[in-house]
Amino acid sequence: MSRKRVVAVATAAVTVLGVVIGVTVTQAGAAQEQSARGARALTPQQRSAELDRASGEAAATAQALGLGGKEKLVAKDVVVDQDGTRHVRYDRTFDKLPVVGGDLVVHRAADGRIATIDKATTERIDVPSVTPKIAAVSAAAAAPALTEENKTGAAKPELVVYAVNRKPVLAYRTTVEGGGAEVVVTDASTGGLLDRYEKRHRATGNGYHVGTVDISTSSASGGYTLTDTTRGNTRVLDGNGGSENSPSARATAYTDADNVWGNGQLSNRQTIAVDAYYGLAKTWDFYKNTYGRNGIRNNGQGHTMYVHIGSGLLNAFYDDSCFCMVFGDGSSTNQNTPLTQIDVVGHEMTHGVTAATANLNYSGESGGLNESASDIFGTMVEFSANNASDPADYYIGEKLRMPSGYFRRMDNPAADGNSLGCWRSTAGQVDVHYSSGIGNRWFYLASEGTGSKTIGGLSHTGGTCNSTTFAGIGRDKAAAVFYRALSTYMTSTTNYAGARTATLQAAADLYGTGSQERYLVSVAWAAVSVGTALPPPTTSTTRPTSTTSGNPTTSNPPTTTTNPPSGNAITNGGFESGQSGWSESAVVTNSTQQAPRSGSYYAWLLGNGATASEAISQRVTVPNTAAPTLRYWLKITTAETGSTAYDVLRVQVNGTTRVTYSNANAGTSYVQRSLDLSAYRGQTVTLRFSGVEDAYLATNFLLDDVSLG
Repeated sequence: MSRKRVVAVATAAVTVLGVVIGVTVTQAGAAQEQSARGARALTPQQRSAELDRASGEAAATAQALGLGGKEKLVAKDVVVDQDGTRHVRYDRTFDKLPVVGGDLVVHRAADGRIATIDKATTERIDVPSVTPKIAAVSAAAAAPALTEENKTGAAKPELVVYAVNRKPVLAYRTTVEGGGAEVVVTDASTGGLLDRYEKRHRATGNGYHVGTVDISTSSASGGYTLTDTTRGNTRVLDGNGGSENSPSARATAYTDADNVWGNGQLSNRQTIAVDAYYGLAKTWDFYKNTYGRNGIRNNGQGHTMYVHIGSGLLNAFYDDSCFCMVFGDGSSTNQNTPLTQIDVVGHEMTHGVTAATANLNYSGESGGLNESASDIFGTMVEFSANNASDPADYYIGEKLRMPSGYFRRMDNPAADGNSLGCWRSTAGQVDVHYSSGIGNRWFYLASEGTGSKTIGGLSHTGGTCNSTTFAGIGRDKAAAVFYRALSTYMTSTTNYAGARTATLQAAADLYGTGSQERYLVSVAWAAVSVGTALPPPTTSTTRPTSTTSGNPTTSNPPTTTTNPPSGNAITNGGFESGQSGWSESAVVTNSTQQAPRSGSYYAWLLGNGATASEAISQRVTVPNTAAPTLRYWLKITTAETGSTAYDVLRVQVNGTTRVTYSNANAGTSYVQRSLDLSAYRGQTVTLRFSGVEDAYLATNFLLDDVSLG
């Protein structure tokens, strides 16, 4: 089964929150810096092509280096110089086991010759056997006892070849997911301790906007620093009042000895850094957990944030040329309140996502859409964060003490006296921060529908431009529609009419051509004077048309309701309505390459035979009964051998993994599994089936007939 991924080229742009029109930043400085150090800037497509090239050379490279027959090289990164020299970084496996400390860098001349090699170890990688003498459960049992902080954590042993500063040995690398997320390495033959270190540092942050929160930091000289290795080495630096045109000029790293950051007061320079750092993490997690997106450019690379920039700067912006975000400390206009509220951080980071996808021009109606995209997902990050100090709503920057009480209102854009709430022919001539109101109001109406509501403690109005009344499809579905449209169909010149077309196509992809969701997306656009509403569907959802060869005819697809059956809180648990009710990247299909447990449709996760991650999720209210239980039928088939977990599927509740399956659980038929959700009685939670596959051999996880009752 193939997967198609389309990545757009990110180009330089400066996108600004909205109170001050942004400065223009060129790529000249960045280009000069690249030239000076000899590295060539690669687009995502070029980097992917270079990695494919390196992977294709891996076997020959291993042979040229004299590696053993059980060793394989796995391309991890490539740097290409201006003169064509390539620096290829490889990880190494031995008999399919990761070799910790076995990485190396192959430096190739422009003509392809291997010039030099840098190795993490000069030892020959060879162990007598990859069968451990000590069971994994013994390693798991021993690891938590090594640290009091982690005794309540879940120990996860992984068999590896350990070659860090020693002769290679078969070992267990056990991650203890609790407290400081400790990693313990033990000899798989003797049980002896080989190494122990923290995977990430849990720290306490005291922010101005977000209150007291947990954050992840890294070790540094003098203690700890605000660098998040779990999110691509993203970091926050103190700009020390430097110019917004050159935020790095005065920037210094934050360090702290006790790993307790800020005191909640603006007099402490760390306090605002906590707000920015927390907002960055929540935005990263929202995109990854909701859409499977791994960072701004979807390549796992983190970016830099600068706080305390300028003097009296009432501005925040994202700059693609430096891959950075900049935040001012506010001005007398807003009582010198720094611009690091959660939805503002999410707004700015989304400008990077837009640059890496549709790359909407920052002018005319496209510019308004660009700003609207950032408001939409900044708002979704605020809802996802669920921070008690910053209740979620559809106001942008409501904590920043602006004279109006906010930067923008998505429910009633015109309330600020400048923003457009209805499309008009001159919309492209209006400042992009004000023409964004058209898209913002569409999103609010598509999510919440019409009528007055109180959300996050604030009053919201659901008026329209055409005096219609209707129900929304919910913010999660509306955001999923817009994200797919942005990442799949919109281009740099898309205007509001084009956005309507793109979102209707996205809604058809996600929920079906004749779905209620697609219909209400059109109704919401008509409510802001963009196009007309589609005819209402005769049933709530039409099964999506499949393009898989060998499928039954779909010229007149059957229609089915998306309402959960009696006693089942899951929407469309049998997937007979396609993707309806479910979010994320897994394929819901009726392909005859695999078989459903019942009906015609099922969810097919992974099975690529290459590095991949796929997931499917749903927001659901857990029944308030004695013992609510999640039940699902799972079939696992694999080309892998042995008991080592190379490819895994995790069942998660609100981001916490409750059950893990792997290629080691493979069988020949569907097996019903169950999970007790009594701890979540009466709560609305996100259920997520999340799969990760390594670079070799395919494992298929087939899911069907999901129920909760």
